[in-house]
Amino acid sequence: MKVLETNIVDVKLLKPVRHVDSRGFFSEVFKESRMRELGIDIHFVQDNHSLSASKGVIRGLHFQIPPFAQAKLLRVTAGAILDVAIDIRWGSPSFGGHVAVILSAADWNQIFIPEGFAHGYCTLEPDTEVLYKVSAYYSAEHDRGLLWNDPALGIAWPVSADEASMSDKDRTLPVLSCSPRYFLYEPPTNSQRVGR
Repeated sequence: MKVLETNIVDVKLLKPVRHVDSRGFFSEVFKESRMRELGIDIHFVQDNHSLSASKGVIRGLHFQIPPFAQAKLLRVTAGAILDVAIDIRWGSPSFGGHVAVILSAADWNQIFIPEGFAHGYCTLEPDTEVLYKVSAYYSAEHDRGLLWNDPALGIAWPVSADEASMSDKDRTLPVLSCSPRYFLYEPPTNSQRVGR
């Protein structure tokens, strides 16, 4: 498992090794002890799997508030997505900033998104399947979101509002400036900086 830093240090891009031979491939895509070595010491409790039938499907921007805040480990098993994580930790040096990466079955990459980030994606190919682990169970009472195309976020989505296929709920989410301060930034301690 290789780890690549992103423009927000707490969001990590991961690349599992694929062992390929004439039969196909084998890949270890998750190992808790290896994740801890990489600085991702999270216990995941639920796996989710989504299929988006068409290109241009937007899902997000979603997050859950404490005590059901979720860290996510996400990968694509068919197709490709533009995956976006927005820092919503009040006081963070990167508050309102985002990481945008392409995840695809062909690249076999993953993204780790910690608590305190809104998350969403846009499908780049039809029949795209996304699998992701979360660190807290789904709670409708704690479910929140941000408007996917909030101009203040500056996200370069590959579809326009007219082209995007999404739920009615996602079309009416608030912009970041109207969202309460659900998360406060906690600077890392010296021990947490080791290994970064």
